[in-house]
Amino acid sequence: MSTFNYSLDFELSENDYLPNLFGVNDKNIQIIEKIHNVKIKYRGNKIKIIGAKKSIKDTKDEILLLFEEAKKGADIDEDKIRETRSMKILEINPEEQMNLFFQTKKRKILPRSKNQKKYFELLNSKDIVFAYGPAGTGKTFLAVAKAVASLHQGLVKKIILSRPAVEAGEKLGFLPGDLKEKVDPFLRPIYDALYDMMPYDQVEKKLSNNIIEIAPIAFMRGRTLEDCYIILDEAQNTTKIQMKMFLTRLGKNSKMVVVGDNTQIDLVSKNDSGLIDASKTLNNIEDIGFIQLDQKDVVRHEVVRKIINAYEEKNKN
Repeated sequence: MSTFNYSLDFELSENDYLPNLFGVNDKNIQIIEKIHNVKIKYRGNKIKIIGAKKSIKDTKDEILLLFEEAKKGADIDEDKIRETRSMKILEINPEEQMNLFFQTKKRKILPRSKNQKKYFELLNSKDIVFAYGPAGTGKTFLAVAKAVASLHQGLVKKIILSRPAVEAGEKLGFLPGDLKEKVDPFLRPIYDALYDMMPYDQVEKKLSNNIIEIAPIAFMRGRTLEDCYIILDEAQNTTKIQMKMFLTRLGKNSKMVVVGDNTQIDLVSKNDSGLIDASKTLNNIEDIGFIQLDQKDVVRHEVVRKIINAYEEKNKN
């Protein structure tokens, strides 16, 4: 049976905001069509949506919400479309919204799934948060967003980014360059997130004056980290000893986020993973939060979700 059995016609009250709403060459219309699996036709301010009943209703509701945002002067783009969709799906009201977004210099970050909403809530309420999940679920991106927002708000004085320095058989001593050059390739996803939230020159300035610090986990021993937002990425590749050492660096007025993917352990023995061990050992501590993200939380290209699903089905069989 075709999914395009129904249609719905409606009008928008004004024409002035349509170019912003529809986007250059109808780019925004195309994004909305793809998200909802509908067809959208328009002539002036008269719009027809063709598709399944629920899809056309959801599409109309979101177009009306976006139209109101356009009237307020907001730029309508893919981020705004997905943000509006998330707010509707998650039933986030304006009062709750104030506690469920991280404002950085370049953009506002909101949750885009129920699990991401829970992740936001944990980041706002817990001293240490563990986030597990496959690529594209936002586990590292949202941690960096919260760190940058906390720095801008003056809640912390610096951001510390860490990652196991041994990956796929390579050790720091065998890589060329100084410490930063050795570690940079391993921290590329975190840099990408930083540049997405702050102007390039500000990121570079904060790196040079050590407000944003790159610190391989091996260099954490003996330190007490106060007034910091600390992120440990690729935590599945830490050993049990490294994880205990890292977690016990937490000092006054600091927050810590530990992110990883238990399906991507590069250690010789998966049983040595500090991330797996910590989730079993610490799950009853009130001040520590745990969140499991999955393919439903993937916010990258739609094909990423399909790739993850395909591999999960293969592993089941």
